[in-house]
Amino acid sequence: MSDASYTTLPSWPTAYPATGATGTLKHVNEDFIVTELPLQLPSGAGEHVWLEVEKNGANTAFVAEQLAAAAGVQTFDVGYAGLKDRHAVTRQWFSLYRPKGETPDLTVLQHPEFRVLSQSRHVKKLRPGDLQGNRFRIVLRDVTGSRDAIEANLRAIAAQGVPNYFGAQRFGFDGGNVEQGRAMLAREIRVRHPKKKGLYLSAVRSFVFNEVLAQRIHQGLWGQALPGDVLDDAGRPTGPLWGRGRVTTADEAQALENDVAARHAALCDGMEHAGLDQERRALVACPVDLVWDWPQPDQLLLAFALPAGTYATSVLAEVLRTTEADRQAEGEAAAGD
Repeated sequence: MSDASYTTLPSWPTAYPATGATGTLKHVNEDFIVTELPLQLPSGAGEHVWLEVEKNGANTAFVAEQLAAAAGVQTFDVGYAGLKDRHAVTRQWFSLYRPKGETPDLTVLQHPEFRVLSQSRHVKKLRPGDLQGNRFRIVLRDVTGSRDAIEANLRAIAAQGVPNYFGAQRFGFDGGNVEQGRAMLAREIRVRHPKKKGLYLSAVRSFVFNEVLAQRIHQGLWGQALPGDVLDDAGRPTGPLWGRGRVTTADEAQALENDVAARHAALCDGMEHAGLDQERRALVACPVDLVWDWPQPDQLLLAFALPAGTYATSVLAEVLRTTEADRQAEGEAAAGD
């Protein structure tokens, strides 16, 4: 892929041997159940009303709008820790800023696509990233391929983790947000809306990170530390979230990252001038409590938890190739940004 256009996302490599298996994802919403793991629970007092919400077939922003209308507040007074898939059954927390007046009982709210399970007051607003992670329960249907190969990869994933790629939903429909981000950074288009500008910058930054991770996999270096690597608190190697400032790696790790940056020089230079600062992200994601079962001969059930900012699709990609039947994937952040 040249630095001039990013109209198609590359097929980034996997870490484990291809199983040749296939399966259908999200045949029904109940096949993809996500439960948010909060950093804290509401204390029972404060200016914000916290709501535990179960949604089915709705996206997070839509639910936030509905809750704001029901509570008589503005949409910007609603907080949540992360986006959740539309085509799924998900449980997550919302907060409403309502310091004065009687607290409305939103557990009686009737809506076909969501329900409020509980509410309580707390001292602070929920903000993006205010979560430990998410727990997943995923049913894959119409599974074809070798069960032995699938289970061999699952055992390897449980022991070693998976490449911590940003998921496809990070890049917009058909990866279009990367090309829009390139055009924005090149000043070919002007983006005035702050949220849209943030989406495009995030897509470009995530793309470069995935390219670094893919390069390490191509070279057989995934999951192991290189000379000059920056390690996270768990001792795992990290990759760059590009921005201004000195690259903190050295030696072989820095050479690999600089090679990728040179191939995408316009993107990296644009991110530096856009005011983003250098950050790091783990190259390895480790599912917690990964278990699996075969409810039917052609059905695979997976259950696991992931930390915030990581994607369930990164786990699935190492096991089998998935398709979503009869509808286009419209997911938001499958592992909760």
